[in-house]
Amino acid sequence: MAGNEWINGYLEAILDAGNSRNGLRVVEDGDEKSNSKNNGNRRRRFVENKTRIGRLEEREKEKEEKVFNPTKYFVEEVVNSFDESDLHRTWIKALWVGCFQAKKEEGFSTLVVATRNSRDRSNRLENMCWRIWHLARKKKQIAWDHANRLTRRRLEREQGRHDAADDLSELSEGEKEKGDATQTEPVKEQITRINSDMQIWSDEDKSRRLYIILISIHGLVRGENMELGRDSDTGGQVKYVVELARALANTKGVYRVDLLTRQITSPEVDSSYGEPIEMLSCPSDGGGSCGAYIIRIPCGPRDRYVPKESLWPYIPEFVDGALSHIVNMARALGEEGDAGKPTWPYVIHGHYADAGEVAANLSGALNVPMVLTGHSLGRNKFEQLLKQGRLSREDINSTYKIMRRIEAEEMGLDAAEMVVTSTRQEIEEQWGLYDGFDLQLERKLRVRRRRGVSCFGRNMPRMVVIPPGMDFSYVKMQDSEGDGDLKSLIGSDKTQNKRHLPPIWSEIMRFFTNPHKPMILALSRPDPKKNVTTLLKAFGECRQLRELANLTLILGNRDDIEEMSNSSSVVLTTVLKFIDKYDLYGQVAYPKHHKQSEVPEIYRLAAKTKGVFINPALVEPFGLTLIEAAAYGLPVVATKNGGPVDIIKALNNGLLVDPHDQKGIADALLKLLADKNLWFERRKNGLKNIHRFSWPEHCRNYLSHVEHCRNRHPNTHLRIIPSIEEPMSDSLRGVEDLSLKVSVDGDFKLNGELDAATRQKKLIETLTRIASSNGSSSVSYHPGRRQGLFVIAADCYDGNGDCTERLPAVVKNVMKSTSSGSGRIGFVLLTGLSLQEIIEKLMRYQVNLEEIDALVCNSGSEIYYPWKDLEADLEYEAHVEYRWPGENVRSIVMRLARGEGGAEDDIVEYTGLCSSRCYSYTVKPGAKTRKIDDLRQRMRMRGFRCNIVYTHATSRLNVVPLHASRAQALRYLSVRWGIDLSKMVVFVGEKGDTDYDYLLVGLHKTVILKGLVEYGSEQLLRNEDSFKREDIIPTDSPNITFLEEGYEALDISATLMTLGIK
Repeated sequence: MAGNEWINGYLEAILDAGNSRNGLRVVEDGDEKSNSKNNGNRRRRFVENKTRIGRLEEREKEKEEKVFNPTKYFVEEVVNSFDESDLHRTWIKALWVGCFQAKKEEGFSTLVVATRNSRDRSNRLENMCWRIWHLARKKKQIAWDHANRLTRRRLEREQGRHDAADDLSELSEGEKEKGDATQTEPVKEQITRINSDMQIWSDEDKSRRLYIILISIHGLVRGENMELGRDSDTGGQVKYVVELARALANTKGVYRVDLLTRQITSPEVDSSYGEPIEMLSCPSDGGGSCGAYIIRIPCGPRDRYVPKESLWPYIPEFVDGALSHIVNMARALGEEGDAGKPTWPYVIHGHYADAGEVAANLSGALNVPMVLTGHSLGRNKFEQLLKQGRLSREDINSTYKIMRRIEAEEMGLDAAEMVVTSTRQEIEEQWGLYDGFDLQLERKLRVRRRRGVSCFGRNMPRMVVIPPGMDFSYVKMQDSEGDGDLKSLIGSDKTQNKRHLPPIWSEIMRFFTNPHKPMILALSRPDPKKNVTTLLKAFGECRQLRELANLTLILGNRDDIEEMSNSSSVVLTTVLKFIDKYDLYGQVAYPKHHKQSEVPEIYRLAAKTKGVFINPALVEPFGLTLIEAAAYGLPVVATKNGGPVDIIKALNNGLLVDPHDQKGIADALLKLLADKNLWFERRKNGLKNIHRFSWPEHCRNYLSHVEHCRNRHPNTHLRIIPSIEEPMSDSLRGVEDLSLKVSVDGDFKLNGELDAATRQKKLIETLTRIASSNGSSSVSYHPGRRQGLFVIAADCYDGNGDCTERLPAVVKNVMKSTSSGSGRIGFVLLTGLSLQEIIEKLMRYQVNLEEIDALVCNSGSEIYYPWKDLEADLEYEAHVEYRWPGENVRSIVMRLARGEGGAEDDIVEYTGLCSSRCYSYTVKPGAKTRKIDDLRQRMRMRGFRCNIVYTHATSRLNVVPLHASRAQALRYLSVRWGIDLSKMVVFVGEKGDTDYDYLLVGLHKTVILKGLVEYGSEQLLRNEDSFKREDIIPTDSPNITFLEEGYEALDISATLMTLGIK
């Protein structure tokens, strides 16, 4: 049992700490009495105790208490470190002792009280063993399940990489020659800061008038007096985006920068967060609308502050509001300086996952390049939480909405031309976890693009390393020159001259017996990952280092260690123990408090002592403190894991160390401190190269990369139909007659089961008869004159996937429901049907096509205008062409969509209904096919960016371009026709195609007609690990209403009245 004493000690410590504090409740007295007779009853009691384990599991989900909880600490140590055989021996020992004491109690009544207390303790120890065993087994099961998922994902990723390699491995002879001619230098394995084929942004180009959009939704964003640290959503990202907006606006060639965030009018926060517009900066020589501004877009509940985990259902509202602002601003800027032509954004940049999704939708709606910065990534956090083993996948998802966040990040990767990272480590170890990014495939595609060789429809966003900018205007060279202030502080006359010195200097120096020594400075949170304890051990065990230098540890602010979080208190307690163990009193400073404004003074003090800054973190994603230290002339020692590698390489002002090697840490510190020539050399290098991390340098790199990305982006922009000022009766004069321009030999084609030319001829003859009978004078509408739109998006199919008569019936009733007879309300039909199918269905039930403004067909991939003789919108086709793989994806879909064990004919191409922007596939009833989530994942892993929709009650699969969807088609029409999205009403059933959910959300009004749709496709939408529907659709939206019974015109009219629409 000697080897088992550690676990006994931990369990005894748990009992001593008091189980009532942490929820490890012991068995009730009644249970003890009923089970004290024999061993069999005791085992039954153990089984009953398993039912109480749920209480402990629920408490594990609660937030960690601020007060240090020793019981929780000991339990975690046991769960994370125990051996099952050890725990079993402890349980057996407790069981044997308990039985012995029970027998003893029967024979010696005079010792009842003493033995009962001892027996109770054994029972409690025994009970804890059961509970800890259960927790540990649960942790192992979570780890096992996660490992299996990772294995399956890795295998699928390798298969995707293999598929891509088959297409990309060999170049034709012509391609080789072209590649040799175009490639001017060998391809480097490392990602450079600026590509050789990239034009560096120059301040000399002052004629450009760029309009840039930055988006950061969550948190409290304002330009002055930022409340950083108020909550977990208001941190470094807020400061970063505000400073980036200012810096970009001050860059030559940039006219205006808008930082879009959420408007918050809650009484919980300051009223400044409810102001629609806040100016950040305006150049002195500027005029009009130039400068940087915070634009606050309302979305979600107006009366409360919403944390980022709960913002997801309101993202579409933000997209619609942002779209309206951008369109209006583009018009205003165009009138100021571009002869009335709209000035569309140069780039749309999303920060974090939520803003990345917004940017992806806006980029698709406006056909503007998108840039993404993750800041922190969901998959990385998800992996870390799973490794801890405290929460299951379901618990993590419900608490952090992590799967919704990951999907938003994947959407950002789909749409982004460029992803900005701070370090290469972020690219390889964090973005490398995503389905939509593969570093090897990205490099291969980049080489092929540079050579002008086909990529076979595959796309990967370009990852670029651009470190965050910093403001060094407050750093003065003389701050690090001379040591007069230091002598005033530590000299004999210090009491007389120290009044003008920073108070934090005295607070630090009071710890030191010999303050003349150089200072080793570490500044971080008291977090185990920051590895301060290893630094302290390295200092304590190296006699030469102790004799040469002092150590200053700035570890946050504290009043009482016991009141801090568990991890922080453990770190600080360990620090104090090590100081005592190595007798470092007078050599280590660890002040309890400091202000953020005093941090620069701490750096100055370390530099004046000719000291060194150290960051020994186990992993450092970036290392902002290293740049701050360099700005004050401090050489640095830093971890070799993560961002410091790039920083040290750029600045050449320090040394890298293995954070686990305490001797290596001590040697690096000694090397810099003992060799004054080396110290001055590294200090000089840091000050000379620090400009690489300034905001001007950041903006130049940023704009250079964006310009390079724009060269690959389609250069088409939306044309806005000008609004009409004259009265409606006059505006209708001159509307051209309805004359069919479609011919058999024209661009417009109908495909179907019969010969396409024959079907087209019959369609033309029918439409001609309708036009002749009605007369062209009856046409009384024009989209540019609409003030609102009624949109029918009901997916009415029977069990076989055939469109039912309910669709034309509801179209007729919606048209009848409007009281406006002057053409102010237009009608749009959104459907997964092809043009041929929808026209045949509407004409069969005598729906007047002339009254419909637009037919959006094939799941949003095509738009046709009946008021323009069913002319296809070719601009929309070009608009959604971005990243469309075309024929390259046509055959692979069938293979990827088949489920495991599926037959070859489970899914086959429906050739007759395929078009240039939509590939349709027929799904056999009962076929084993993959759900949308799984199919999209496999497409992303292979570099294909598409939108995938199951329609016709799961009997058909439509594969369309990435930015083509029914929801995006509405946004496109909103911009083209100048109709605000809030003036639209969308009519849907209770279920529909797999894109149904996105039709319910946004600024438009939604009317759900109950009982209209019998069969949907929602069962093929999400897998079991995906996010929930409530993460997309808000439960409290005032824009969604239900029509309980029927869908007659009168019922629809009454429902519209409740929405305030007459």
